[in-house]
Amino acid sequence: MLHFVLLVACAVAIYLSCEGFVNAVEWLGRRLKVGPLAVGTILAAFGTALPESAVTLVAAVFGKTGAEKDIGVGAAMGGPLALATIAYGVTGLVLLSRRRTGAADLGPPGKLARDQTWFLAIFVVKVALGLVAFAYKPWLGLLFFAAYAVYFWRELRDDGGGQGGGAPDADLAPLLLQRRRPVPSTWAIAVQTLVTLVVIFLASQLFVDQLDAVGPMLGLPAAVTALLLSPIATELPETMNAIIWVRQGKTPLALANISGAMMIQATVPSGIGLLATPWRFDAALVSAGVTTMVAIGYLLVLLRMGKLTGRTLAWAAAFYGAFAISLVFV
Repeated sequence: MLHFVLLVACAVAIYLSCEGFVNAVEWLGRRLKVGPLAVGTILAAFGTALPESAVTLVAAVFGKTGAEKDIGVGAAMGGPLALATIAYGVTGLVLLSRRRTGAADLGPPGKLARDQTWFLAIFVVKVALGLVAFAYKPWLGLLFFAAYAVYFWRELRDDGGGQGGGAPDADLAPLLLQRRRPVPSTWAIAVQTLVTLVVIFLASQLFVDQLDAVGPMLGLPAAVTALLLSPIATELPETMNAIIWVRQGKTPLALANISGAMMIQATVPSGIGLLATPWRFDAALVSAGVTTMVAIGYLLVLLRMGKLTGRTLAWAAAFYGAFAISLVFV
C-alpha cells in the first residue's frame, strides 16, 4: 500500500514542480534572449530529460553486469517510445478537454514536421546499430553527441535569432518566487529553475523505484517493468509540462518540449550506450524501436495532410498499447 501512496505523492510532486519549472524557464529564456520555441526544444527539454539520461549514464557506465547495462540500453529506447506515444497522446487528450477539435496551433508551419523528420532519421540509425556488431561501433557514439550539438545550434539560430521571442514581459506570468515584481531578478529565476529541477529529478527517481517495487506485486516480469512502465515515469516531467502549457494556451511550447526531449533521447543516451555497452537489441528492444518509428510516421502523415488535431493526436497513445501487447509475444 505504501508503494502506491508514494507513487501518487511523487506524481503530485512532479506536477507541482513542473508548474514552477515552466514558469521559471520561460523567464530564463527571456533573460537569455532565447526564442520562444527554443525555450521548449532546448531549455525545458534539457532539464526534463535529466532523469532518463541519468538512468542511462549510471546503468551503462557504472553497471558491473550485463543485466545492469541492459537497463541503460532499455532506458535509451524506452524514453523516445514514451514521448512519441504517451506524451503526444496526453497532449491530444488535453487539447480535446479544452474543446480544441480543430487544427492544433503548431506555431511556425512545418517546424514540428522538420524536427520529427530529423529525429526519425537519427533514430533509424540508432536502431540499425543495435542489430549489427563491428569493431569500431562504440566510437560512433561520438557522432550522436555531434548530432545534438548541430540541433542545439540550429535551434538557437532559427528560433528568435536571440531577440527573446519578441513578446513583452507582460505576456509571462509573474515568477512564483517574486509574484509582486513585474520583472524578476536573475537570482530568483536561477534559484526557482534549479530547485524545481532537483525536485523533479528526485521525485522521478523515487517514482521509478516505486514502479520497480509495484511491478512484481502485480505479477509483471522485471523486463516488462523496465521497458514498459519505467519510461512512463522518467518521461513524466515532459508530459506534465505539456499538460501545463496546453492548459495555458501555449500548445506550440508543449509540442516543442516533447520534440526537443525526443532529440535529446535520440542522441545523448544513445551516445552513452554505444560507448559503454555492446548496444545489441533483443526482440523487445526491436519492438520498441519499430513502435516508435511507426508512431512518428503517423505524426508526420498527420502534419503533411494538415489533420493534426486534439483527436488525431490523442490516438498516438494507442501505439503504446500496441507495444505492450507485442511484449506478450516477444
